[in-house]
Amino acid sequence: MQIYLPTNVYSETDCVMNHRKELAALGSRALLVTGKHSSRINGALEDVQKALQEERTSYVVFDEIEENPSIETVIKARTLGVQEQVDFVVGIGGGSPMDAAKAIALMIANPTEIQELLYQKRELPALPLAEIPTTAGTGSEVTPYAILTIHARKTKQSISHKIYPSLALIDSRYLKTASLNTLLDTAVDALAHLIESYLNANANVYNRMYSEKGLSLFAEIKDDLTQCRRQGKEPVLSLSDTVFGSLMQIAAIAGMAIAHTGTSLPHGLSYPVTYEMHVPHGKAVGIFLPGFLACYQNKEEVEMLLKRMGFATVEDFTEYLQELLGKLEIPDHLWDEDVKSMLENQEKLKNYPFPIDQQALYAFRR
Repeated sequence: MQIYLPTNVYSETDCVMNHRKELAALGSRALLVTGKHSSRINGALEDVQKALQEERTSYVVFDEIEENPSIETVIKARTLGVQEQVDFVVGIGGGSPMDAAKAIALMIANPTEIQELLYQKRELPALPLAEIPTTAGTGSEVTPYAILTIHARKTKQSISHKIYPSLALIDSRYLKTASLNTLLDTAVDALAHLIESYLNANANVYNRMYSEKGLSLFAEIKDDLTQCRRQGKEPVLSLSDTVFGSLMQIAAIAGMAIAHTGTSLPHGLSYPVTYEMHVPHGKAVGIFLPGFLACYQNKEEVEMLLKRMGFATVEDFTEYLQELLGKLEIPDHLWDEDVKSMLENQEKLKNYPFPIDQQALYAFRR
């Protein structure tokens, strides 16, 4: 068994300013990687800029990261980073900017390499990296994974390189400007990480401690999330600071869990749905969780997870997710393509502890 987490993690109010010296110590000129809007609205980008300015560390901003970032965007950011002679990278935002920042840090450190490097299994350096999450879903601030969109294949896939951030600065205040759908979708993504890590061929007693703790925390706030959905109000009007803090904790703990196991079949099935139907990642993963649990062969482990989450049966869990996410009808032709693609995805299949075939995957459709 093994446990390994090289990221220095801080989680507190005003985290970026409190640890600005550690942030600035990563280099002398930073590339701040973010999207167009959310990091400006929630104040995270301003906090990072102020922190670096106080430490007299220069920076340049790349704010063109789209939802489900593409290889092409990574290369564009690499060009800017090389031109500006940056020597460290800061990802600010949800999973998209944080994942992109990892790939960008790799490509800047290897400026003569072409984009195919991203999916080649080679040992290469990356620039030092800090991550500041502003959503509570992917846990990318503590994982080595970076998921990019591959337009040529109409899907998403993790790059072949494992790039751990040097520093993660977590502040739940940034969640307060998230929309209702974003907050709930990302919460389900974190929940999927906890479940897929526990029910995983790579699982051991250490990473399962993360999953168990994360699921217990989720049980404490799951009713707050449904109440927020029923009220239809923005989260800041419905949820307490304690719930926001728990959501950030759950996401980071779930990231620590999958850092040691990877994800499993629900994530693999979600990628074509996200690409073809433009469904948010967390929702796309969430629709496969009930089928994953219902079809999982070790029923005792499934019952234990359900109990820890506060559900009596898979049916109760299904109803809960449908209330949070709504229902999603996947066209038959996309289901067929998705199942075929999943059966060819050896990275995900090897994480499932039991043999799986086409008929079993079709049973995931609930």
